[in-house]
Amino acid sequence: MGARILVVDDSTLVTDAFEILFRAAGYDVTTAGTVAEAVGHGRASSIDIMLLDLSLPDGDGLEVLEMLEANGRLPRATLAMTGHDDPKIRQRCLDAGCADVLLKPLPIGEILRHIERHLA
Repeated sequence: MGARILVVDDSTLVTDAFEILFRAAGYDVTTAGTVAEAVGHGRASSIDIMLLDLSLPDGDGLEVLEMLEANGRLPRATLAMTGHDDPKIRQRCLDAGCADVLLKPLPIGEILRHIERHLA
């Protein structure tokens, strides 16, 4: 299998779609719908890329980064996903350690290019 990707989003439509897309591209994919699930997956195994929605039912998505960093388990790159095109949100994500901030909805080709770029 290829690189390990963790997709964190509370929408099963989003996680299911990304799981199908990334598996077809040869990646090992895990999904999570909450901060707690994401942190559990991140602590349990090494993650290369994490796609991280900012709005999760049990907290702010950036909390996942804080908790994984505290455990020395940060992914190689984290790509924040948000539906808000706001420079303050973008800066907050970058300050928290995200490699990039992607605006939803995400075109399939674009997301694959981002993944490949951060794995290179």
